[in-house]
Amino acid sequence: MNNPRLAARYAKSLMDLATEKNQIDAVYADMKWLQKICKSNPDFVSVLRSPVIKSDKKAIIINAVITDRVAELTTAFIQLLVRKTRESNLSEIVNAFIEQFNALRNIHTVKITAASPISDELKESIMVNVKSAIKANSFEIETAVNDELIGGFILETGGQMVDASILKDLKDIRKQFLNNDYIQKIR
Repeated sequence: MNNPRLAARYAKSLMDLATEKNQIDAVYADMKWLQKICKSNPDFVSVLRSPVIKSDKKAIIINAVITDRVAELTTAFIQLLVRKTRESNLSEIVNAFIEQFNALRNIHTVKITAASPISDELKESIMVNVKSAIKANSFEIETAVNDELIGGFILETGGQMVDASILKDLKDIRKQFLNNDYIQKIR
C-alpha cells in the first residue's frame, strides 16, 4: 500500500542521520542499489508487502539480501523498519530518499522512453536541449523502451512531460476525426 508521507518521513530521518554521521554518499549508493533490486525483482517487493508472511521471515530474507553489501548505517535503518513492521514500505522509502538526495544536490532525473533503444548520440542531443532549458548541477538519465509508442520519444523531468511520440500524434488525429473538425471547416 502506498504511503508517500510515511516514506518521506523515514527517508528524511535517514537523510538527517546520514548527514550527521558523514555517510550520506555511502547511504545514497546503498539506496541506489536497493532501488535497482526492487525494480529488477518484483517478487522481492511482493514478499515485503505480503501480509501473509511474518515479519521475522521477512527479516531473514532482507538480511540475506543486504548482508555484507550495504553500509552499517543502512543495515541498522532497515532493521529498524523491520522492528517497526514498516518493511512493506521499503521500496517507497528508498525512492523517497533518492528524491530527497537529488533535491539536496540539485540533480535532475530525466526519463526518456522511446519505441526502441536509443543511441548515445541521440541521448546526448536530447540532453543538450534539456540542459539549456533546465539549470542544474547534474542530470541522472534513465531510459526505457515502450514499443507501443511506434516512434519518437517521451521525455519526463521535474514533473513535466514532453510527448513527441507517433502514438500521441495518431491519438490526436483520431480525436480530430471523432470530433469532425474538418467537416465543419469545409462548409
